[in-house]
Amino acid sequence: MRVYPFVFPGPRTPADFQHHAAYLASKGVVAICVDYRNGHDEGFTPIQAICDVKSAVRWVREHAADIGVDPEKIVVCGSSAGGYISVSAIMFEHMNNDGDHLSTNHMPNALVIFGAGMDAVDIMTRRYPELLEQAREMSPYHNVKHCLPPTLWMIGTADDLLEQNRDFVARMAAAGNDIAWVAYDGMEHGFFLHGRHENRPLEATKMKIEEFLKSIALIHA
Repeated sequence: MRVYPFVFPGPRTPADFQHHAAYLASKGVVAICVDYRNGHDEGFTPIQAICDVKSAVRWVREHAADIGVDPEKIVVCGSSAGGYISVSAIMFEHMNNDGDHLSTNHMPNALVIFGAGMDAVDIMTRRYPELLEQAREMSPYHNVKHCLPPTLWMIGTADDLLEQNRDFVARMAAAGNDIAWVAYDGMEHGFFLHGRHENRPLEATKMKIEEFLKSIALIHA
């Protein structure tokens, strides 16, 4: 079996990805919709959300036998803020929740990202100025390196984050990361959500994720 734990953009609900999850479940994937701390939680900072992604992956590995999954076929998917924390959880080793078993690997085996802000200096300047001194050290955009598992990166060409994402992905690919870039013409931020554009992007992105998982042998062709 495969595990596909989804990570979501706050402050929206994990139900945003229920349709992708249900489709993947029909293909034999164990789809797990994962919540995390966000701006609705008192005293929240993005560091907590980054740590929560690591905790989610560790939980799946530690409970793999109980839920009947392969602990070495874990895929994380995140959109928007969820995309930022998913990438950051991979890039930055020093952030962990108290009580996590640090001996349990927090690295997923593959990654799916929908348009996400990668510049934490910009994010902290706008929303969390108290973290501005730490912003560069928790900014994927400023810490390009070879660290990601095979990755599918999807974004709409009308997304305000398009150029930042394009530049980041190009530099990460140059650093040796295996990233498949897919741009959807004229589509805005969150274009793939249920109910938008008569669900055509929702269906297209479900198919693209399935194609990606087949290409890396996590789903049988």
